This record gives sequence, C-alpha cells and structure tokens, in this order.
Amino acid sequence: MKYETAGDPMGSLKWTRKTTQKIAEELKSVGIEVSKTSVGNILKKLGYSLRTNIKNISSGGKLVTKDEREKRNSQFKYINETRDRFNRKNNPALSVDTKKKEMIGNFKNPGTRYKRQADLTNDHDFLTYAKGKAALYGVYDQKENKGFVSIGMFLKEGNSISSGDTPEFAVESIERWWRYQGCQTYKNSNEMLILADSGGSNGHLSHMWKVKLQEILCDKHGFKVTVCHYPPGASKWNPIEHRLFSEISKNWQGTPLVDYETVYKYTTSTKTSTGLQTNAVMVGKKYQKGLKASKEDLKKINIQRHELNPSWNYTLCPCG
Repeated sequence: MKYETAGDPMGSLKWTRKTTQKIAEELKSVGIEVSKTSVGNILKKLGYSLRTNIKNISSGGKLVTKDEREKRNSQFKYINETRDRFNRKNNPALSVDTKKKEMIGNFKNPGTRYKRQADLTNDHDFLTYAKGKAALYGVYDQKENKGFVSIGMFLKEGNSISSGDTPEFAVESIERWWRYQGCQTYKNSNEMLILADSGGSNGHLSHMWKVKLQEILCDKHGFKVTVCHYPPGASKWNPIEHRLFSEISKNWQGTPLVDYETVYKYTTSTKTSTGLQTNAVMVGKKYQKGLKASKEDLKKINIQRHELNPSWNYTLCPCG
C-alpha cells in the first residue's frame, strides 16, 4: 500500500488507488484471510472513503477560496431575485449567449436519427472543406418559454472566416429579438434585464459590449438595461444553455449541416412538449473582429454599477 496511498500533506485526508477487492487479494497472498467488505470497513475507520474529483481549480490554476465561493453563491441568488423582480413588473428578463459555432458543409453531426441509409460525410472536419461557419446568438425569454436566434452567416474567405462573434453582433441580435418578437410581448416596457456569461462577446470585461448596449438599446430604443453576469465557469447555469441550445442540438442531431438553410430549418422547427417555441433570422452582415472602444466611446456610457459584485452587475441608462 506504500506506493498506492496519497493524501493531503497538511491535513488528514488520504486516498488509495487500489480497490477493496485488490487489497483483499494482496492480503490473502501474505496469509491474511479477509473479505473485501471487511477491508472497506477498516479503510473507513482509517479515514478513507470513496471520493470523486472536484472541479475546484479555476482556469488560472488557483484554488477557489471560501470567499470566492460565497461571492459566486451570492451572485446566483442576486440573479434569481433580480429576474423575479423584472417578471413581476412584466419587463423582459432575457438569457443570452452564443452557441458553439457550427461548420457548414458535408460534415458528420453527432447523434442518430431514423433513416433508411446513413448519410456519407467527409472523413475529416477541416475548415478547408467548409463553406463557412454558423454562429447562433440566442435570446431566451424564460417567462414566455420562447427563443429567438440570429444565425450569423460567417462565410469563408480564403483560409479564414470573414466575420466574428463580436459585441456588435451580440447586441444587434438582442435588438432583433425586440423588433421581431419582444415589442409585441412587452409593448409598454422601457426596462430590460440581460443575463449573460462572463466571457465571450457579451463578457463583463468587454468595453465594446457596454458601448453597443448604450448605443443600440439605451440611446436608440430608450431602454434602461440591467445586466447580470454569471460567474466565470458557470455558463451551464445560464438557462439558454439547457432550455434552448440543447434542444436545437437534439433537433438536428445526426443531420449534416450542409448549408445555412438547413441550420435555419432545424432551428426554427425546435419545439418541446413543455411549449418551447423558436424563431430565427439569417444575418449576412460582416462583423469586424478586434474593434476596440475609443476614449470618446467610453465617455458616452451612462453606467451605474450595483453595490453587490459591481463588475458583474450594472445598469445602463439612456443619455440625455
């Protein structure tokens, strides 16, 4: 057991790589008859127990401290309270995100579906063989159980993709939701709650994300926009992930996304037994990657940061 035992050098926690059956067999080989059940009981008395891996180290390699866990927990609670407040006032509370980009072409799509014959696809998923990529930016209204998706047609130019999943694409997608769907459901609303991840085109550190929210939603449409970000590494708690995106993936599973029309067809036909409805639009606009906000742009942001977790929670108001 000497080389099969590990543990915390600063604490009492220890573990072994051997199973109780293997330990019992090794003990038997040295003349000690004992069952694997008895071995388990002895290990328990010695402080051993069955344990699994715990995701507790951030992407930066630092251990998540108690204070950081409490901060994250407080954010989840604050998001729920804020969403309930907006729902009570019949103001939109939207979950937003970009789905994993899909290569367009005759590529294998995971999953199965009933067919007389299997589709034959390329043996390699190289960008060289693709027509481009589809970037699906979704807006999910949890109260109404309705999804709206902007399908970015990011065409291939040479060996690279012509467009990017930018803050401008994200905010314009939210604006499209308002023009096509939201204005009919929330006719008298002048406030909006956006629940977003901490990274990506709608990340909490992105200046351009705030600039575009101010320019398009606040100043153009007169909205008072409150944004609450999920803590880093918590994107799976964002409702759009498991209420909309997962259903879209299930709807087109096993079907090669050979063109953008196929993506559109399967996105708009996504429904569930609980009443989910999904609408979508194709977006051919080219979004330039790498744009940065100027000092003049930043001066135009009319932002009020909240007392709790101010980097994750803030409100933007119309200027003037």
